[in-house]
Amino acid sequence: GEVVKGFGRGSKELGIPTANFSEQVVESFPSDISTGIYYGWACVGNGDVHKMVLSIGWNPFYKNIKKSVETHIIHTFKEDFYGEILSIVIIGYIRPEKNFDSLEALISAIQEDIEEAKRQLDLPEHLKLKEDNFFHLPEGKIVNNH
Repeated sequence: GEVVKGFGRGSKELGIPTANFSEQVVESFPSDISTGIYYGWACVGNGDVHKMVLSIGWNPFYKNIKKSVETHIIHTFKEDFYGEILSIVIIGYIRPEKNFDSLEALISAIQEDIEEAKRQLDLPEHLKLKEDNFFHLPEGKIVNNH
């Protein structure tokens, strides 16, 4: 789906930028997907495929009233990519979402999630999915109504 502006907390408060999907894309996620932290692969536009960590849920620390899907791509981009199409493949589950006593505890947990994602995605069975044809669909191809 298209990358839209989020709350602006990822980069500013956490130092961990995230790409946000629109409400329509979030609502199209299967309803039986548990909230929590996941890992997988992500691709912006027709760019390279990178490791990612994904949060699905209400972000209890921030008391969101709408469910969000936020992707932290483990790569440094030179500029924002609002309006680009973000393609993701969710491979595994790290942990449920939970509240934290402080911003520092939240940041620490996210850093641990990133390290876990890196470890998991280096496994041969996960590494091979980086090359999946899903990331190289012909221009304009519609997948899952997006």
